[in-house]
Amino acid sequence: MTTQPRFIRLAAEDNVVVAVDIIDAGKRVDGVTATARVMKGHKMATKPLAQGAPIVKYGQIIGFASQPITPGDWVHTHNCAFAAFERDYAFARDAKPVDVLPLEQRATFQGFRRTNGRAGTRNYIAILTSVNCSASVARFMAEAVNRSGMLAEFPNVDGVIPLVHGTGCGLASEGLGFDILERTIWGYATNPNVSAVLIVGLGCEVFQIPRLMKDYGIEPGDRFQSMTIQETGGTKKSIEAGMARIREMLPIVNQAQRETLPASELCLALQCGGSDGYSGITANPALGKAVDLLVRHGGTACLSETPEIYGAEHLLTRRAESREVGEKLVDIIRWWEGYTAKHEGSMDNNPSPGNKAGGLTTILEKSLGAAAKGGSTTLRGVYHYAEKIDRAGFVYMDTPGYDPVAATGQVAGGSNLLCFTTGRGSAYGCKPTPSIKLATNSDIYARMIDDMDINCGDVLDGVSLEDKGKEIFDLILRTASGEKTKSELLGYGDNEFVPWQIGATM
Repeated sequence: MTTQPRFIRLAAEDNVVVAVDIIDAGKRVDGVTATARVMKGHKMATKPLAQGAPIVKYGQIIGFASQPITPGDWVHTHNCAFAAFERDYAFARDAKPVDVLPLEQRATFQGFRRTNGRAGTRNYIAILTSVNCSASVARFMAEAVNRSGMLAEFPNVDGVIPLVHGTGCGLASEGLGFDILERTIWGYATNPNVSAVLIVGLGCEVFQIPRLMKDYGIEPGDRFQSMTIQETGGTKKSIEAGMARIREMLPIVNQAQRETLPASELCLALQCGGSDGYSGITANPALGKAVDLLVRHGGTACLSETPEIYGAEHLLTRRAESREVGEKLVDIIRWWEGYTAKHEGSMDNNPSPGNKAGGLTTILEKSLGAAAKGGSTTLRGVYHYAEKIDRAGFVYMDTPGYDPVAATGQVAGGSNLLCFTTGRGSAYGCKPTPSIKLATNSDIYARMIDDMDINCGDVLDGVSLEDKGKEIFDLILRTASGEKTKSELLGYGDNEFVPWQIGATM
C-alpha cells in the first residue's frame, strides 16, 4: 500500500492493482500513469495485456482481456471477460493436521446445554410450517403471543418465532426437492438454538407432518407438537389452540439456563452479501483469521454458496483432508455447471450489478475473495444442502449463492452463529441464529452504522488481519453468550427462512 492515492498489490505476480483511494487520470500509481479514472475498490492494469491474456489478482486468474489493455487502464467489465479454464485440484496436497488446543485452554462462552448434548446460543420456541398455506396462521399465532404479554413471565425465552416458507405443495412427493425441504424443516426443528417446536400444516398438502415424524422417528411431547388448520377447525380455532400449546411450552423452555461451555461447541455459518472490491482484502480474510482461531479452539466453521466459490474451488480441494473430500466438492461444481446450462444460464451470471459497481468484474474474482472467509485450515467435510454438520473444523456445504437460501441450509445443518460480510451494505438477520455483520469498508460502516457490528475497513488503514480476526472472534464469543447483534436489535430474522426450492413446481 502507498499514499496519494493509495493502492494495493495483492500478489507479486498480479498484473492489476486495487484502488484504495480514487485514482484520477494522470495520477502515477505503482510507476504507471492512470489513463482513466479508477474508483475505489476497482482495478488498474500495471502491465500491457494482449487480447485473450489472463488477468491476475490474488496471484490467480480472475478473467481474460476482451481487448488489448495498456498499463494505467481501468480494468472492468468493458475489457475483462469470464472464460472457463482448467484448474489443478491437487487433492489434499496442502492438508495438514489441525492444531487444536486442549480442552482446558479453549475459550468459553455462556450457552444453553441441550439434553442431546448440543449447545445453543439462543433459546427460542419456533412455529414451523409444512406448507405456504399455513404461513399466515403461524404468523398470527406468534403475533398473538407477543401481544398477550405472556413472554414477560419467561425471561430465559428469547422469543416465539414463525418460520414460514413458500412451498410444501405443488411439488413431487419423492425426489431431491422433497428431500431438501424435509431435511431443512427437521434441521430447524433440531437446531440447538430452538428449544421447542410447534409445526403447523393445512392438512391436505404434499408435505405431510405425519410423514416427517415417521421419517425422523419423532414422537409428540413437551417440546414437539403439531397441528393442522383443517383438523383444528379453521383459522381462529387454530390460533387459539396454538397459543394454548405455546403457553404450555413456555415454562419448560424457560428452565434453560446459560452455563460455561467451550468454544468447541460453536458452529459458525460464513456468509457474504453485497460484496465489493474490498471484500477479499478486508472483511473476508479477517473473518478467515477468526475462523482459524475458532478451529484451533475446537469449533466448526461452515463455508457455503457454491456459485460464489466457483473458480476458487481448487484452493479448497488442495486443503481437503482426503481426495474423497475434494472430489465431492468437484462433483458439486460439475452439478452446478450442468444446472446453470440446463436453465440457459452461466456461472458468471452471479456477480450482481451492485457487486460490479463495487469493483468486482467476474465470478472468478468474486469467488477468490469469498473463499477467504474459510481461513487456512484443512477442509474436513463437504455436505449437501441442510445435511447435519457432524465434523468439527472447517467444512463446506453446497448451497446457492442467494444469501437467505444459503444461510437457511447452514442453520438447518446445525449452525448456532453466523458471520456475514458486506461491502455494499446488506439488510439481513437470521432467527434463530444471530448474525454478526462485518463491513468491508469504512464508508458503508459509517453510512449503515445501525446495521453493522464491526468495521473491517480499517484494515486498509493499517490494522492487521490478525488483530481484526481477534476482534471478530471476541465478538463471536460475546454474541454466543447472549450479546445482541445489530440485526437482532432491529428485529430481523422473521422473513429470512428460505428453503432451497429445486425441481418442478406443479
